[in-house]
Amino acid sequence: MARNAVYPGTFDPITNGHHDLVRRAAGIFDRVVIAIAANPSKAPRFSLEKRVDLARSVLVDLPNVEVRGYSGLTVDFARENGLNVIIRGLRAVSDFEFEFQLANMTRHLDQTIETVFMTPQDQFTFISSTLVREIAALGGKVSEFVHPVVADALRQHCEAQLVKP
Repeated sequence: MARNAVYPGTFDPITNGHHDLVRRAAGIFDRVVIAIAANPSKAPRFSLEKRVDLARSVLVDLPNVEVRGYSGLTVDFARENGLNVIIRGLRAVSDFEFEFQLANMTRHLDQTIETVFMTPQDQFTFISSTLVREIAALGGKVSEFVHPVVADALRQHCEAQLVKP
């Protein structure tokens, strides 16, 4: 039986911490799908299409990884795509409570889908998409937190915001 996993999230934007988890998950699972949630309630900085494009650019060197956008329940996406494991990232103990609730709800909705928690390498534990967006919006340098393609997209986006009246 193939070991297929999904790593869901908003990825607004994909960070070096995300990249670290995906790279390591790709070594464990036969197939890893990065499922980028539309999630309009979070008011993402980038469109779903742009987030998918950025993630594809960052992860292009991983042959068993694919990137797809989706809306709706993650458990439905997993079931419809033959993905029997959901990967969840934990940066700190504070992440655990919410992620634990999600894992239990997933189990309640579909007992055939397991949740696996992964932690990033130490140098990535403090990086979050929210902080990266804020640093970029205030003109700070984000190149040590994201892939160069993402840093460039953030810079362009922030410059475009400054031009608007």
